[in-house]
Amino acid sequence: MRIAVIGGGIGGLCLAHGLRKAGVDVAVYERDLSRTDRLQGYRVHINPDGAAALRECLPAANWERFERSAGSSENGFGFLTEQLKPLLVLDPDEEKHYSASRITLRQVLLDGLDVRFGKRFERYEQGDDIKLHFDDGTTANCDVLVGADGIRSRVREQYLPHAGTEKIGVTAIAGKLYLDDNDWVPRRLVVRANSIIPTSRAGMFLVVHDGLGVTDNEDDPLFDNVRPYLMWAYAAAGLTVHDGQDLKREVLGRISRWSPELNRIVAASPAETISEWRLRSSRPIERWQPTNVTLLGDAIHAMTPMRGVGANIALKDAQLLTRCVAEGGDAIARYEKEMYDYGFAAVRDSLKAARQFADGGPVARTIFKTVLRTASAVPALKRAMF
Repeated sequence: MRIAVIGGGIGGLCLAHGLRKAGVDVAVYERDLSRTDRLQGYRVHINPDGAAALRECLPAANWERFERSAGSSENGFGFLTEQLKPLLVLDPDEEKHYSASRITLRQVLLDGLDVRFGKRFERYEQGDDIKLHFDDGTTANCDVLVGADGIRSRVREQYLPHAGTEKIGVTAIAGKLYLDDNDWVPRRLVVRANSIIPTSRAGMFLVVHDGLGVTDNEDDPLFDNVRPYLMWAYAAAGLTVHDGQDLKREVLGRISRWSPELNRIVAASPAETISEWRLRSSRPIERWQPTNVTLLGDAIHAMTPMRGVGANIALKDAQLLTRCVAEGGDAIARYEKEMYDYGFAAVRDSLKAARQFADGGPVARTIFKTVLRTASAVPALKRAMF
């Protein structure tokens, strides 16, 4: 069996490693021109399910390199007011979580794979096998095609044209504050991830990436990704941004009455680290009839970042599809049956979380804060809820 994977992101590369371990002929086609084309982005939270998928699919050397390069994410989670007063602090999970640079993780996943770079997928033809067409005029053939080409998937556009994503009315602005020069940041913001719950229809999320990485060479293009930094993201319903807008000023204007420390964090963040995210979520669709074409990760179930599970669901897809192919038989049908259930459940949960985070009136937010304070004061209730 020859399997072609379109897209060299986290899910597609994990799948390729898993299939290689299972003895399957797999080829990865990536539109980037080289492995260092995409040296930007923020941390990614790898939960126990995502870590289990990586451990199962990756060669031992790649898994060990991942563990060395990823920081720990085991210090719990806090809910704070906009004045940084604690509402509820959740204890660390007993299972290990990781804080990984998305860029470093991709480099670890690329190691050992012969990825065909500079291959922008255009379309496919289905016959006795599948013929792939790329925009440089070249073609390739395979028996099974996996679209792992992200939220704007061209494979999905041809295969399931009624699927896709839609705007949810929430925009986020995010940035990085490097911590090696900023030791004034309040301790409670660097020892755990925190969600700010203000009275207004908005929210802010903050988390530290502890700076472990694969290089300490300042001339290496990966160097900036191993410096410790505090990542923050402000999100609000109805927030609109435009080209050339001063994003830092926009956030500072909206949080001017919040804690002075939060204002200082945004003000001190380098302008080049600040970007906007116009949040989108996959439209719900009915089940489809399985063929020798399938989809993985954001290509089929893109979700908002508000629950921090998107990358982990893509890794779970890779693990499941690898197992199904290795077992033989109607592999795609078995994969899609299970993936559809957990994938679109995660989409729904993430969408609900995004709307709660960035929207909701003062009454709803007051009730939520009361619930958090009550849970904090009653350990049995806290355990039951979280």
